[in-house]
Amino acid sequence: MTAQHNMTDYEKEYQDFKWEVPKTFNFAGQVIDKWAQDTEKLAMFWIDDHGREEKVTFHELSIASKKLANVLTDQGIKQGDVVILVLPRNIEWWVAVTACIRMGAMVAPGTTQLTSKDLEFRANKSKAACIITNETIAAAYDEVDDLCDTVTSKIIIESEKEGWVSYDQAMAGASETFETANTMADDNCLVYFTSGTTGFPKMALHAHSYGLGHMVTGKYWLDLKPEDLHWNVSDTGWAKAAWSSYFGPWNMGAALFIHHTDRFDPIHTLDLLAKYPITTMCGAPTIYRMLVLQDLSKYTFPALRHCVGAGEPLNPEIIDVWKKATGCTIRDGYGQTETVLLAGSFPCIEPRFGSMGKPTPGIDLHVIDGEGNILPPNEEGDIAIRINPSRPVGLFKEYWKEPDRTASVYLDGWYLTGDKAYVDDDGYFWFVGRSDDVILTSGYRIGPFEVESALIEHPAVAESAVVSSPDDTRGEVVKAFVILGPDYSASSDLVKELQDYVKKVTAPYKYPRKIEFVTELPKTISGKIRRVELRDAEWGR
Repeated sequence: MTAQHNMTDYEKEYQDFKWEVPKTFNFAGQVIDKWAQDTEKLAMFWIDDHGREEKVTFHELSIASKKLANVLTDQGIKQGDVVILVLPRNIEWWVAVTACIRMGAMVAPGTTQLTSKDLEFRANKSKAACIITNETIAAAYDEVDDLCDTVTSKIIIESEKEGWVSYDQAMAGASETFETANTMADDNCLVYFTSGTTGFPKMALHAHSYGLGHMVTGKYWLDLKPEDLHWNVSDTGWAKAAWSSYFGPWNMGAALFIHHTDRFDPIHTLDLLAKYPITTMCGAPTIYRMLVLQDLSKYTFPALRHCVGAGEPLNPEIIDVWKKATGCTIRDGYGQTETVLLAGSFPCIEPRFGSMGKPTPGIDLHVIDGEGNILPPNEEGDIAIRINPSRPVGLFKEYWKEPDRTASVYLDGWYLTGDKAYVDDDGYFWFVGRSDDVILTSGYRIGPFEVESALIEHPAVAESAVVSSPDDTRGEVVKAFVILGPDYSASSDLVKELQDYVKKVTAPYKYPRKIEFVTELPKTISGKIRRVELRDAEWGR
C-alpha cells in the first residue's frame, strides 16, 4: 500500500514550521468535539480476551465525558483539582481523561502495577482530590485511605464497594450537557509521575497546550490520517499512552485499536494484527523483539502500512526481519515524559537503522557541551532543546512543587534531556545512553546501546542489557546480561564467541569482558530495560 505521507519534504517542513497556540485551548472541547460533529466517526475499536468487541464513536465519547464531568462536579471536584486515574485498557480510561480535560481538572495517570505505598505517595504529593480505578487497585488504595487526607472522592468501575461511588450507577443518572471549561493554553492539565534512575518519582506537569503539541507526534511520526486505525501496544499508565493512545492519533482524527489484556502474548498480537484492519502500529522495542522471534512467514498483514518504535533505540537486525515479513520499516522516535516527539525517523526521510532520526518540526534540537555550545558533527554530548526566545509547545511546565529539580534541567536557554548522543554529518541523531548509563573504562566512553545492538545481531542472543561492572585494574568494565534464543545453551565457548563477535562488529575495546546468561531482565512497566537495577547489583548498592 503506498499512501501519500503527511510530510514529503523534511527540510522544507522543518524550515517553514510555526507553532500557533491560541490563548485558550481545551482538547476535549476543540478536538474531540470537532470530530464528534460527524456522529458516525469512529474513535476507538476496542476488544478484549473474551471475544468482546466495542466500537466507540467520537460522538459517544464526547457525551460520556460530559456525563462523567457532571459526576465529578457533583463529587465536589473542580477546575485545578487532581484526579488520580489508574485503570488498565478499559474504555473508561479514555472517558475519564477526556472528562478531566473538559472540566479543567488535572489528570494523573498511573500504572496498574502501583502498590498501596505508591498510591499513598502520589495522592499526598499531588494533593489529589479524587481517584478513579478498578476493584484490584481500590483494595490496595483502601489500605492507605486514612493516610490520604485530600482524597474526598473515590470512583470504582465494573464493581461496587463500600465507600466508593459506582461508575456505572453514577453515569446512568448523569446529565449529557456540560459546559466545557474555558481553559487557558498554559493552565495545568496533566501530571505524570516519572521515575528517575534514583529517588522518588517526580511530577512532570503539562499544560493544556501539551495536547496540541502532540499534533507533531500524530502528523509527522505516526503519519496518521482520519481513516487510519492505529494500534499502540502499550499500557495506559505511562506517557506513551498520551502520545500514541490519545493526543497523537486523535489530533489527526484517526481511530484507536485497543486490545484490553493483562499480558503481552506475541502470538496473539500477531493474530490480531493479521485479523483486524490495523494500518499503523507503535510498540516498545521489547515488543518487536518478541514478535520477530515468532514464525512471521505464517502471517500476512494486508492493512498495515506504517510501524514505529519508541522507548529505546531499535536494533538493525530486528528492523530487518520485521521489514521482510511486513514490508514496513520500523521507524524510531525519540522523546520523553516531559516532551512531545523530539526527533524521529519520519516516513519521508531515508531511515538509518539505530538512529533516532532528525529533529521534529517545531523542535530546535541539538547536541551541546557542558557550557551550552552546539557541538560539531560526530562529537558526543547532551541532547538539548533550545527554549530561547520561545519554548516549544508540548515541553512540560516544571517538575511540580520542586523548583530546584526543575532548575537542574536548564542551562543558559537550553532544556537538557539527560540523554547523550551525537549528530552525524547528515543531521541524524545517534543515541549513546542516559547520562548515567555511559560506561567509562580504560579511558574510553562506551554507550550500552551500541554493545547491546552488536550482541543482538548474533543468532544466539534474544535480548541483552549492558552495564558497568567494577574491575580492579580498569575501574569499571563492560558487562553484558544475555537472554539466549530457544536453541542455544550457556557455555564458556559461547561467552568467547559472543565476545569475539562484538569485537568484530563494533570496536575491539567495546567488547563485554563479563557475560552473564540470564532468563529475564528487569524492566520498567513501559518495557524499558532497568539498567540501573543491574548496575546497582554489580556495584553492591
